[in-house]
Amino acid sequence: MEPSAGLVAGSYRRNELVRIRHESDGGPKATKVNGQICQICGDDVGHAETSDVFVACNECAFPVCRPCYEYERKDGTQCCPQCKTRYRRHRGCPRVEGDEDEDDVDDIENEFNYAQGANKARLQRRGEEFSSSSRHESQPIPLLTHGHAVSGEIRTPDTQSVRTTSGPLGPPDRNAISSPYIDPRQPVPVRIVDPSKDLNSYGLGNVDWKERVEGWKLKQEKNMLQMTGKYHEGKGGEIEGTGSNGEELQMADDTRLPMSRIVPIPPSRLTPYRVVIILRLIILAFFLQYRTTHPVKNAYPLWLTSVICEIWFAFSWLLDQFPKWYPINRETYLDRLAIRFDRDGEPSQLTPVDVFVSTVDPLKEPPLVTANTVLSILAVDYPVDKVACYVSDDGSAMLTFESLSETAEFAKKWVPFCKKFNIEPRAPEFYFAQKIDYLKDKIQPSFVKERRAMKREYEEFKVRINALVFKAQKIPEEGWTMQDGTPWPGNNTRDHPGMIQVFLGHSGGLDTDGNELPRLIYVSREKRPGFQHHKKAGAMNALIRVSAVLTNGAYLLNVDCDHYFNNSKAIKEAMCFMMDPAYGKKCCYVQFPQRFDGIDLHDRYANRNIVFFDINLKGLDGIQGPVYVGTGCCFNRQALYGYDPVLTEEDLEPNIIVKSCCGSRKKSKNSKKYNYDQKRRGITRSDSNAPLFNMEDIDEGFEGYDDERSILMSQKSVEKRFGQSPVFIAATFMEQGGIPPTTNPATLLKEAIHVISCGYEDKTEWGKEIGWIYGSVTEDILTGFKMHARGWMSIYCNPPRPAFKGSAPINLSDRLNQVLRWALGSIEILLSRHCPIWYGYTGRLKLLERIAYINTIVYPITAIPLIAYCILPAFCLITDRFIIPEISNYASIWFILLFISIAVTGILELRWSGVSIEDWWRNEQFWVIGGTSAHLFAVFQGLLKVLAGIDTNFTVTSKASDEDGDFAELYIFKWTALLIPPTTVLLVNLIGIVAGVSYAVNSGYQSWGPLFGKLFFALWVIAHLYPFLKGLLGRQNRTPTIVIVWSVLLASIFSLLWVRINPFVDANPNANNFNGQGGNF
Repeated sequence: MEPSAGLVAGSYRRNELVRIRHESDGGPKATKVNGQICQICGDDVGHAETSDVFVACNECAFPVCRPCYEYERKDGTQCCPQCKTRYRRHRGCPRVEGDEDEDDVDDIENEFNYAQGANKARLQRRGEEFSSSSRHESQPIPLLTHGHAVSGEIRTPDTQSVRTTSGPLGPPDRNAISSPYIDPRQPVPVRIVDPSKDLNSYGLGNVDWKERVEGWKLKQEKNMLQMTGKYHEGKGGEIEGTGSNGEELQMADDTRLPMSRIVPIPPSRLTPYRVVIILRLIILAFFLQYRTTHPVKNAYPLWLTSVICEIWFAFSWLLDQFPKWYPINRETYLDRLAIRFDRDGEPSQLTPVDVFVSTVDPLKEPPLVTANTVLSILAVDYPVDKVACYVSDDGSAMLTFESLSETAEFAKKWVPFCKKFNIEPRAPEFYFAQKIDYLKDKIQPSFVKERRAMKREYEEFKVRINALVFKAQKIPEEGWTMQDGTPWPGNNTRDHPGMIQVFLGHSGGLDTDGNELPRLIYVSREKRPGFQHHKKAGAMNALIRVSAVLTNGAYLLNVDCDHYFNNSKAIKEAMCFMMDPAYGKKCCYVQFPQRFDGIDLHDRYANRNIVFFDINLKGLDGIQGPVYVGTGCCFNRQALYGYDPVLTEEDLEPNIIVKSCCGSRKKSKNSKKYNYDQKRRGITRSDSNAPLFNMEDIDEGFEGYDDERSILMSQKSVEKRFGQSPVFIAATFMEQGGIPPTTNPATLLKEAIHVISCGYEDKTEWGKEIGWIYGSVTEDILTGFKMHARGWMSIYCNPPRPAFKGSAPINLSDRLNQVLRWALGSIEILLSRHCPIWYGYTGRLKLLERIAYINTIVYPITAIPLIAYCILPAFCLITDRFIIPEISNYASIWFILLFISIAVTGILELRWSGVSIEDWWRNEQFWVIGGTSAHLFAVFQGLLKVLAGIDTNFTVTSKASDEDGDFAELYIFKWTALLIPPTTVLLVNLIGIVAGVSYAVNSGYQSWGPLFGKLFFALWVIAHLYPFLKGLLGRQNRTPTIVIVWSVLLASIFSLLWVRINPFVDANPNANNFNGQGGNF
C-alpha cells in the first residue's frame, strides 16, 4: 500500500469511488486509482492494441510497460523479472529468437480463456495456491481536488462489472468475452510452481511456518544421527565438526524445545485448596438442610426469604468455584521463538499481525490517548513489514483523522528513538511521566541529549493535538472542510461513505533514520440510514474484512483506544503460542490481562479487577482457556472465520455430559463425514499456500467418497458465508496470510471500500457464525463462547511485564455505568439463543468451561436475592424478629464450620494466586455495591429490551470539583439513578441499627444477647457498602461541618422518638410481663 494514495472514500451501493488528495501531495497531476506503473522505468504501463491495459507477462501480470518489455525481449534475458517466465510475443511486437518455437504466439486472448478447456486447466493446477492478484480493467476515477469533479460512476470498458455476485470458486461463465484479464466471477488463475526454483521469484514469500519447522526438524534429526555416528566412530570423545562444546548440537536441541510451558501450582498449595472446597460443599449441604427443616414460625416471611436467598447464593458459589479447580500459570521463551523464526542476519519468518484500534467519539476518547496507543503499536519489537495498525473511526470524525495524520508524522521521530535506546513503555505520555531513574541501564552518551530533544518534540506534538481538539469544540454550520477545500465526507455521522487513508506504508513510510515503519491505515466504514451497524462488533468485523484485503495478517490483535502497549514484546509473547506446533492449530486467541494506570492507591471501586484476572482466568486456563474480555487479545484469523480447529484424537472425545448420558460416540455416516473433514482440514492446513478447498476437488470429487460434494463449499455457500467479494474470499483461503506482491494497490483500495459498505453483510453469516458475534452489548463474551463451542482453546498469557495498560473510570458513577453495560450484555445473552445453558451441546465445549460461561451470564440475577438479603438485617432489627430460631449446640457447629470454611477457602485462594488480601476485600465490597445497583438495573433493563423492545438509558449529570489534584476525578459527584438502591440499603440498615439499639435499651439487659447477632449482619452490610458511602460524601476533608452536625442531631432525635413511641410493643400491659411481673417499658 502506498501512503501517497490519499484518502479514498466511496460507496459500493452508489457505485462511487473518489480520491481526496492528501495535504502532502503536490500540485494537480493525472491520478488513476486503477492505473499501473512500470516497475522498471516508473512510467505508465500504457495500453495494448485492444485498448486494455498492457500486460507483459501472462503468468504473473508483473507491471512492465511496452518499451521495457520490447527492450527486455531484444537485449535482455527475455524473462519476466518477477516469475522468471519467458516473455511471449504480443501482437504487433517484433519477433526475436525463440518465438518460432512457441505455438499460437499471436493468439494470446485465449491464454486465460476459461470457457475453453476449463476442466483441463483445473486438472493441471491441482494442489496450487489461489492468487488474489487483481487484473481488472483500468478505471479513471474523478478527484475531489483542484477543481475536478466531486463524484462519478466507475465505468468499465465492457458490460462486466468489477464487483460481481459470484466468488472465485464459482463455475466459469462459458459465454464470457475473451479477455487477457480475469473476470472476478471466474476462478483465479494459478500457475505451476517449480520446486527447484527460488520461491521468492514467484512472489510466494516465505514458506509456511509449520511446513518449515517440520522440514527443519527432519533435517536436524538427520544431522543428529550423523553427528552421533561420528561421535561413536571418532576418537577423544568430541563430536566431529562441532568443537568441544557441541554448539551446533546445542542449537539443534534448542529448536526442538517448546516455546512455552505450563507452570503448575505447587501441590502444597493446590491440594489443601481443593480439600477445603469439598469440605465446604459438605458443610453447605448440612447447613441448608438445617435451614430448610427449621422454620421460624413468628417470622415466617423473613425466614422463607432468607432461605431462598441462601440457596441461590450456594448455587452461585458453585458456578464460580468449580471452574477454578485446575488453575495453572504459563511461561514463554522468547529466545526460543527467535531461534526458530527470527534469527539475526536472516529474513524474519515471524507471521504477519494486524493490530486493530477502535474509537468512536474523540471528545469522549481524547485523541491524545489514541495517539499514544498508535505510537506504542508502531514502535513494537516486531519486524516492521509484519505489522499493520488499523484505526477504526466509527464516528467519522475529522478530528480523529487529523490527529492520526499528526501522529504518523511524529512516529517518524518517535519510533527510531524507542528502538535505538530500547525504552519501555513506548507510549510517550506514559514514558515521560514515569517517576523513575530514566538513566538506569543507559550507556549511550547521546541518550540524555536525545531524550530532552524528543521530550520537546512530544510537547510540541501535544500542543498541535490540543489545538485540533480546541478547534473541534465548535462545529461549523456548513460542516468541516479539508485543507484543499473539499468537504469532509463524514460530516453526517449517520450518512457518509466508507473512507480509507493509508498514512504509513512501505513506500514513503520511512522514519528519520531512513528505516521502514509499520503500516498505519485509517478506516471509517460506510453508514447509511435504515441499516443496522451493530456498534463496536460491526466496526470490528469491518476491520477484519478490510485488513484481509489490504494486508491479510494471519493473526489479529485488538486493543481499545486507551490501552497502549506497555510491553514492546507483547506480540512475540502471543506468537510463542500461536506459532507453536502444539498449540497453533487449535488456539483461537491469546488473552492478556488488563492492567490500568491512574487508579487510586487503595483501588476504592476495584477497578483493577485483580481477582477476576489473576484467579478466575488462571482457573479457566487449565480447562479450555479464558473468556475473551474485549481488549488485549491476539486472534487466529481462521477462528474468526468460523472454521473448526485441527484437533487430535484426544480432543475429539465427547464431553463428560454426552459420554455419561449417551455413552461413547457411535460410528455413523455423519461422524464419518466429520472425521474425514477433520483429516481433510489437517492435510490442507499443512500446506502453506494451498486453499482449504481446491477447485478440482469440487468438480471431480474425491475417489471413494460419493457424497463429498455435499461436504465441500459451493460457490453460493461461500458467498453466503463471507459476502460477495472475490478478493476477500480468496484471502480467507490463505491461512498464513499475506497478499501477492503484484497486486494492484488501487484495485485493493476499491475492493476495501466494497467490504466496508453498509450492506455488505446482508444475507451473510457475519455476526452470526463468523467474526464478532452480534446480539449483545458485550460482544466479547459471545464471540469467545462461539469459538470455544466449536472446540477451539484459548490461552491466558500473563508476562512479568504487563503487556497492555489502559485507563479505567475511577469515579463512582462512571464505574457503575460501566458495570451496568457489562451486566446488561450478560442478560441479553441469557435471553438469546446463544445462552450457554442450552446452546452448543453438539459441539466440544468442556463441562467446566460451560459452567464458567453460565456464571458470566447469570451473575446479574444475584442482585435480586442480594438486595433482599442486605435488607433483612434491618427488618429483623426493626421488627425484633430473627431469621434463625434458637439453635442447639449441634446446629451451632455447622454455622461455625461454614464461616470457617468460607474464610479458609479465601485464604488458600489468595495463597496460590498471589492476590493480596486488600484486593480480595475490595472485590468483595464492590460485588455488593454493584449487585445492589448496576446489576439490579441490568436485570430489569434487559427484560424490557429483550421482551418488550424498550431500550432504557440512564442520564448522568456531573458536578465537577473546583480543585484539581491527584485522582481529582475520584471525588467528583455525578448523580445517576444507579445510586438509589445502595443508598436505600444503607439508610435502611442505619435506621435498623438505631431501632434495634433503642429497643434493647427499652427492653432491658436480657434483650442485648439476641441484638448482637442482628447487629453483626447489619454492620457487615454497611462494611461492604463503605466505599460507596465514601463516594457519596466526597473528599474526607471537604465534608461540610453542617452536614455532620445535622446528621448527629437527626439521629439523636430519631432515637429518642423511637424509644418514646415504641411501635412494636403491644399496648396491653399484660403482654409485657417479664418473669411474671407486669411493667411498661
